[in-house]
Order: sequence, then C-alpha cells, then structure tokens
Amino acid sequence: MQIFVFFSCIYAKFLLILCHNFFVMTIQEYFAAHKARFMEEWASLIRIPSVSCQEEHKPDMLRCAERWKELLLAAGCQKAEVLPSKGNPFVYAEYTPLNSKLSTLNEPIPTVLVYAHYDVMPVEPLDQWKSDPWEPSIRDGRLYARGADDDKGQAMIQAKAFEYMAQTGQLNCNVKFIFEGEEEIGSPSLEAFLEEHKELLKADIILVSDTSMIGKETPSITTGLRGLAYWQIEVDGPNRDLHSGHFGGAVKNPVNALCEMLAKVVDQDGRITISGFYDDVLPIPEEERRMIAQIPFSQEKYNAAIDVDDVFGEAGYSTLERNSCRPSFDVCGIWGGYTGEGSKTVLPSKAFAKVSCRLVANQDHEKISRAFIDYMQSIAPKGVRVHVTPMHGGQGYVCPIDIPAYKAAEKGFEKAFGKRPLAARRGGSIPIIAAFEAILGCKTILMGFGLEQNAIHSPNESMDLEVWEKGIVAVTEFYKAFAG
Repeated sequence: MQIFVFFSCIYAKFLLILCHNFFVMTIQEYFAAHKARFMEEWASLIRIPSVSCQEEHKPDMLRCAERWKELLLAAGCQKAEVLPSKGNPFVYAEYTPLNSKLSTLNEPIPTVLVYAHYDVMPVEPLDQWKSDPWEPSIRDGRLYARGADDDKGQAMIQAKAFEYMAQTGQLNCNVKFIFEGEEEIGSPSLEAFLEEHKELLKADIILVSDTSMIGKETPSITTGLRGLAYWQIEVDGPNRDLHSGHFGGAVKNPVNALCEMLAKVVDQDGRITISGFYDDVLPIPEEERRMIAQIPFSQEKYNAAIDVDDVFGEAGYSTLERNSCRPSFDVCGIWGGYTGEGSKTVLPSKAFAKVSCRLVANQDHEKISRAFIDYMQSIAPKGVRVHVTPMHGGQGYVCPIDIPAYKAAEKGFEKAFGKRPLAARRGGSIPIIAAFEAILGCKTILMGFGLEQNAIHSPNESMDLEVWEKGIVAVTEFYKAFAG
C-alpha cells in the first residue's frame, strides 16, 4: 500500500508538471503581451541621467538605483534594497523559487548572480546627437539614447528574462541581482563591497550582460578578457637641458636612451623579451582556435580600415588570436625635450613614456609589473637614471567552454539566434570579472548582446530592438537549460 501511495504521488506531480509545461505562455507570447510596459520601463531608466563621473548627477545615481529596486520587485524578486558603499549605492535583489522541480527531486538548487551597472558615460558632444540622449527615440529598428545598450538596455534583457521565468513559474534556481553605479569610472567601490557582502552574494555562477557579439548574424559568447599592466617611465640624464652642439655626442641623451630601451622589449618575432614573461601563459585550446578561425574576418579590410599596409605581431598566431588570446606590449605615449614650434637644438635632461601590457588569463599583473621594472633597470645604459612607476593593472579572465553554465548559455543563444554561438575572447579588459572570481570564487558567463554599431560611449548610442528581444529569449533559455 505504501509503495502504491508513493508512486501515486510521483505520478500526480508528473501530471502537474506536464500540464504546466503544456499550458504555460511562451516567452514570445509574454513579450507581445507586455512589450509596451517593457519599453516604458526601459525608457524610465534612460530618462535618469546617471552619469557617475559628474558630481552634478550625484542625486541621479540614487534615483536610478531606487528605480531599479522598484523594477526588480515588480519583476518578481521577493526582496530588493539599495545598499550604501564608499561611493554610489548598489542595488541588491533576490528570488527564491517556492516550488522548484529540483527541490521536488531532492536536487540542490543552484544560485545565479546577475551583475549589471546603472551608471552611464557623459553625453557630450551634444551637437552630434540626432535626438535627445535622455529621451529614447526609435529609428530604423533601433532605440537611440545614452544607456540604450551600455548597460541599461542589456540589464533590462536580464530583468525581463527573469520576470518571464518567475511570473510563469518556470524558474528552478535562486537568482540574485547586484547592480552598481560606478562601472564607468573603474568600479572603485566594488571590491570592498564584494568582500563586505561575500556571504550575501554567494552563488554558483555569475551572469553578465555588458559585452558584445561578433555580429547580428554571428552570435558569440565572450569567453576571455585580457588583463592589464601600465607604467610611466622617467629617464633622467644631465641636470639641465644642454646645448646639442656643445654636448651632443659626449653625453648620453635620455630620449635616445629611452628609445633604445623600449626597442628591446619586443623582438623581431613579436615576442616580449622580459624574463619570465611567458611562464604563466596558457596555450589556446585547439577547439577555441577552430572557433576563432570561423569568425568572419578579412585581413585586407582590417588593414584598409586602419590604413596600414601590413600588420605585426607574435609569430605563429593570426591577427584575431594576437589581439585577444596573446599578450602584447605597447608604448602609449612618449615625450621629452623641445616639441614646440620651430627648432631648438637641445639635448634634453629628461625623457618620459607611458607603456602598457595587455595580459592573458593566468598572468598576474603585479608579478609582470615587478618583472618589467627589473627589466628596465637591467637594460638601462650608463649615463642615465631610470625610474619606473606602476600606475594600474588588472587580471585577465577566461571561462572554460565545457562547464554546465557555459553549455546552458550556448543553448540559449542557439535557441534565440538559430545557430551555435562562437566562443570569442576579447582583447580589452574588465577587471571586475577577475575580482568576482577572486573574491566570490565562481566563474562568470558573459552573455553580452551589444553590437559594434551600437556606438556605446559615443553620440547616438543605440540598441538593435530585434537583438534585444532575442537576448531576452536567450537568457530565458539559459535558465531552462541550467536548472530545467
């Protein structure tokens, strides 16, 4: 009898799940029914000029945080609050499913932490905008406004996918939201906030929609970001600028010395010559190299776009591999001596340069910084004194493409865009991603839906509305695959 009752209960639960799945509204139906509200809520955020780098907009930062709190509660979160920090406030919200299928099956319920930022860049120059940057304008299938993409538009993708899953009873995992207001000024308060609220933010995976795809017809998931190390170099020579006729050829010129030193950092094969520089560099997995090879790319068009007749980089790697998966060294600025109008024949007393390295995952920016300083001192010629000052840096990041959360994101993109997304590393740096891993101890999936033509940070920033809608579909499908 007990066995009969047990199996009857299981059968009843199975029928309930089956009926629910059969009659539940699809995301497309839900979007159509609520589209006008979605757009107005998106617009309500855009109308708040939350420019984090301008003191005059300090009240707008709090206003935007409060608006996000309202929207996340309305979307289905059981708790949402605005939390203080040393800088602009954070928005925290959470959701716990009341009747998760996983709990019914005695399976552990995973937790997804969604990160976004509500601050935006300044809108200047205003005269280059075709419409009011603080009032959304729809033209040619795009919504134009500051924050249309970065990051209010992409954050709304996450919020609306969550809303659909929560309101239709399909969400089988815990979801937490953490939105900050300082990303556009380098997230100075984030690491301290993460440390202070480590238990509150505990999660199994982090979702971020603040990156881009290769193209509308070529969906992709960002799987890696390069780290950064940056220095200023000062080379001191004589105690004053000297007459080049009286002293030229007899005294070491600091500008010449600096140029000689910098020329030694990269060899003719594009390899960086700093001792131990490549010790922690991991090879690019063959599967990723195959995906990179599938990215639509024309070397001829690339060269023409930047007006160069040839490219240069580390031997044995393609251009797309060099600018995303391999480290690099660049002189960002160099100066010294007389640079004004006309001529002045001097031997300068000082020379300066600002230089940087883009680093890859597993390279420690502090270790590289110390190695570079030691290297500069070791190759400094006699007759000058070299001072190297570290300025800032950050760790690189790479996400394995075989973990369950990545596979779930991959399925989400495939459902939404009709093709498997490519795994694509990016050459830029987002230091907060490495901070998430170091402090919270979990990986981040970069489900970004931006396009190059969205012109983030520039006048006439926009979001492709078709991609925006597909982004919502992709995130809903992620949840189904991750905790189905």
